[in-house]
Amino acid sequence: MGIKYYLRKMKGEGRSPLVIHIRNVIIGFVGGTVTIAVLAWLTDMNAGLWIMAPFGASCVLAFGLWDSPLSQPRNIIGGHLVSTVTGLTVHHFLGGGVAAMALGVGLAISLMMLTRTTHPPAGADPLVVMMSGSHWSFIWTPVLAGSIVIVIIALIVNNLSRQRAYPKFWW
Repeated sequence: MGIKYYLRKMKGEGRSPLVIHIRNVIIGFVGGTVTIAVLAWLTDMNAGLWIMAPFGASCVLAFGLWDSPLSQPRNIIGGHLVSTVTGLTVHHFLGGGVAAMALGVGLAISLMMLTRTTHPPAGADPLVVMMSGSHWSFIWTPVLAGSIVIVIIALIVNNLSRQRAYPKFWW
């Protein structure tokens, strides 16, 4: 494969396939707003943390691309769990340096793919746990609890529309 062919592959073809329907924009707004408000409220009301930055990106998928395989409950919950456990394990053994962060993200991607729980926002979880110095309890809150809240609200909000059916699959 020559360099010219390789570079030509980066040209891209056509236009974005994304279609805008105002109903979906409204559902995305409501779903994301309610979910983050609930997670922030739970954090304020309890001693524990219920929210983390990757959950904002999870909301984009759960409410904006609800029918994508990457947006299904298995992927939201499983992806965040797999990636967080990976990040905590790497951090436990290697610390939080550059190599550990890179390895943590690479391993998280591979393990999500192997477990069929790929969820792009969860790719940030190893960085979150390493940069914040999180402990093993981080798996339960915010990761598991927050992921479940996202899925519960996605079930309620997405199914308010007759044009949506969420989830497409559980397992």
